[in-house]
Order: sequence, then C-alpha cells, then structure tokens
Amino acid sequence: MKNTMKEFKEFIAQGNVMDMAVGVIIGGAFGKIVSSLVNDIFMPLIGLLLGGVDFTNLFYALDGNKYANLKEAQAATGVLAYGNFIQNIVDFLIIALVIFLFLKNMAALSSKLQKKEEAVEEATTKVCPFCKTEIDLHASRCPHCTSQLDLNEAQ
Repeated sequence: MKNTMKEFKEFIAQGNVMDMAVGVIIGGAFGKIVSSLVNDIFMPLIGLLLGGVDFTNLFYALDGNKYANLKEAQAATGVLAYGNFIQNIVDFLIIALVIFLFLKNMAALSSKLQKKEEAVEEATTKVCPFCKTEIDLHASRCPHCTSQLDLNEAQ
C-alpha cells in the first residue's frame, strides 16, 4: 500500500498532470463563458429571427396535456424537452467553432514566431571578399583561394 501511495504521489507531481488540471479548470471557465454567449446572446437572436421562439420552453408533455411552461409540465408529468436539446446543439456548435478558430489562430501565431526565430539566428558563415565563396565566419584564411582574411570583417 505504501508503494502504491508513493507511485501516486509521483504521478500527481508530474508536470503533465498539473498541466491537465489547469487545462480542466480553464476549460470549465471557458465553458461558462461560451454557455453565456449562447444562452444570453445567440439564442435570443435566433429566437427573434424565428418569430420570438424561446427554445428553452419548447417541450412535449408525455401525458398529452398542455402546460404553460416547461417547469409546470415537468412537475406534472414526464417531458421531452426538445428545446433544451436544440439549445445544447447550438451550444456545442458554437463551442466547436470557437475552439477551431482559437487553435487556427494559435497555429498561425506559432508559425510566425518560429519563422521569426529562424530569421534571428546568427550567421555562421561569411563570403570571402576575394573568391566570393562561402566560408566559416571565424576563418582567418580562405580555404579555397588561401587569401588572408580580416577577422573583424563579417560579410
């Protein structure tokens, strides 16, 4: 049992587990933001475009009776709340779109940063002023034409 606890502590202390925990926490907060975006902004606009439909109030009472709202129907009988299902589909599609756009922008940014890093790398060669061949930056004599080179000159 002590060996298992020791292994568990080592597992928890690994960087990947901590990164995953931070990702789950940030993902939960991100989910709340996107849910608010869907519920408070997009769904009312979609409902307005569809003639004032409130998706959260679309349901079918299994007993066949009519109820004023979803809460009353749920209190009285079983309910198929298909409006909530539609809302969750829209929620999923918006989350998927936001994640796609985020990852696409992150990949583009990463690519730009990588190109900048490659461009910033210092030169390791120079051109011989006599024979115009590429030689090592710190060479004091050209290996091709054997000309004496100025060490301070980096072309």
